[in-house]
Amino acid sequence: MKKFMNLTQRLLVVLILLFLATPSTAQRIFYTEMEKDDYRQMNFEIIGKVGGNINVYKSFRNKNDISVYDNEMKLKTKIKLEFMPDKVLNVDFVIYPDYYWMVYQHQRKNVVYCTAAKLNGEGKLMQEPYDLDTSWVPGYSDNRIYSVVASDDEKQIMVFKINKKNEKKFTFTLMRMNSDMKMVEKDILSLDVQDVEGVFTEFVMDNDGVFVFGRCGRTGNREYINKLDVMAKRPNEDQFVTLNVPLTDKTLDEVKIKPDNINKKFILNSFYYKQKRGNIDGIYNLVWDKQQNRISANSSFPFNDTLRLDAKSESIPIKQAFNDYFIKHVIPKRDGGFAVLAELYYTTSRNSGWNRWDYLYGYNYYNPMDYQYYSPYSSLNNWRWTDPWNRYGVNSTRHYAENIVVLSFDQNANLQWSNVVRKSQFDDNTDMFLSYQIFYTTTEVKFLFNSLERRELMLSSVGITPDGQMKRDPTMKSLDRNYEFMPRYGKQVGARSIVLPCMYKNYICFAKLDF
Repeated sequence: MKKFMNLTQRLLVVLILLFLATPSTAQRIFYTEMEKDDYRQMNFEIIGKVGGNINVYKSFRNKNDISVYDNEMKLKTKIKLEFMPDKVLNVDFVIYPDYYWMVYQHQRKNVVYCTAAKLNGEGKLMQEPYDLDTSWVPGYSDNRIYSVVASDDEKQIMVFKINKKNEKKFTFTLMRMNSDMKMVEKDILSLDVQDVEGVFTEFVMDNDGVFVFGRCGRTGNREYINKLDVMAKRPNEDQFVTLNVPLTDKTLDEVKIKPDNINKKFILNSFYYKQKRGNIDGIYNLVWDKQQNRISANSSFPFNDTLRLDAKSESIPIKQAFNDYFIKHVIPKRDGGFAVLAELYYTTSRNSGWNRWDYLYGYNYYNPMDYQYYSPYSSLNNWRWTDPWNRYGVNSTRHYAENIVVLSFDQNANLQWSNVVRKSQFDDNTDMFLSYQIFYTTTEVKFLFNSLERRELMLSSVGITPDGQMKRDPTMKSLDRNYEFMPRYGKQVGARSIVLPCMYKNYICFAKLDF
C-alpha cells in the first residue's frame, strides 16, 4: 500500500510539472453574434469597458442604440436611446470606470444644441440629458459645430466652438468641464488670424487643463506651413499665451501635438521640406515646457539613405521614401523622450493622381464648416460609412497602407533608435480594412493589422519593446476566416484586451481579443 501511495504521488508530481511546462494559449477571441440591424452602412463607436461591460454605440437611419456585451461578447441588452432626437449631427464620448458622458449635437429650427447625457455600464440613463450650450445658425446644418477634447485622465473636458464670421478675428467659446460635466470655467476669446493663417492644428488638453493648439501660416493653396505659433489657454486666465516656433529655413507638413502629462510638457512633431513641392527631408521636433514657458528641446533630424532604404516601398525611389508617410501616433516616455509612429499611405486611380495635400487638408485636418463655424475632424475611432457600394464601383481607386516607421527620441529630441514594421496592404475603393491599431502592454507596444495570406485577410501582431527590439507574434489562433477585421477602428478595453470591429456577411460585428 505504501509503495502504491509513493507511486501515485510521483505520478501526480510528474503530471503537475508537465502541466506547468505546457505553454498556455497565447490569446483568446470572442465574437458577437450577428444582429439583423447591424448593416454595414451603420455608424458605430466602441465606447469601452464600463462597469464590467463592453458598450458599443450604434446609429442607423435615425435609430440610436447602446449594445451591452459581457466579457465574452454575449449580448446582455440593447438599449434604444429614446431621449435622442431623430437627426443627430455628432456624438462624442468621455469614459470612466463606472459611467460615461455622451455629448451630442442636434438642431431644432435655427438652433444647434450641445447636450450631455450620463449613462452607466448597462447603457441606462443616470440623469436626464441637459443642454451645455446653444448656437444660432441661419439655416439647416448637417455638420458639427461643437468639439470635445478630454485630458488623458479625463478629469478635464473642453467643449468648444469657433466662430469665423469675421475672417480676420476668430471667436473661441471655451467651456472647461469637470468629470461631472459641470462647468468650471467659460471664456470667450478672440484670436487675430491673417489670410495665410486660416489653418489650425489639432486641439489637445493636458491633465492640468491647459488647452493647446497650433496656428499655422501657410504658402500657396494650404500646401506648406512656413509659420507656426503654439497657442495655449491656461486655466483661470482670460487670454491665449503665444509661443513663436523658430522654423528658420524649414517648411512644415502636418503638425501633430501631444501632451506629456508625466513631464508637464507638450510635444510637437512634423515632417519638413527644404523646398516647395520637394521631397520630405526629415522630421522636426519641438518640446514646450509649459511650467517655464520655454522650448526645452528643438531638433531637425534629416533622413539618411539608410533609413530611407529601410522605410521605402518597393516601387518608390529612395529620395521619395517619406513623401507618402503620415504621422499617426506620438507616445511620450517617462524619461522625457518620445516615440513617433508614421505610416506609409497613398492611393492610385485612373481618374486623378494622388495628392498628399488633399488628404492633409481634407480628411485629416480642420475644415471650415457651414454658417461661419470652424470645427475639427471626427475621431478615427468613430466609424462613418461613406458609400456602401463604392467598394465595387466602376471608377476604381486603390488604397495602399504599407510600412510603419517607429522613431524613438530622447529628452533632447535626438534620435535614439529607429525600426520599421513591415506590412503591405491594399484594397479597392475603401480603406476600412487597412492601417493598424496600437495596443499597450506592460512590456511593449503591439501593432495589430491585417495581412493577406493565401488570398485571405489574417490578423497579425508585431510588438516593439522600449529599446527598439521587434518581435513578430505567431499567427493568432481561433480566428474565424469568415470575419474581416477593421483594426484602425478598434479600442483597447483592458490591460490585455482590445475590441475590434469586423465584417461578417455584409454585417458589422465585434470581436474581443484577450492576450
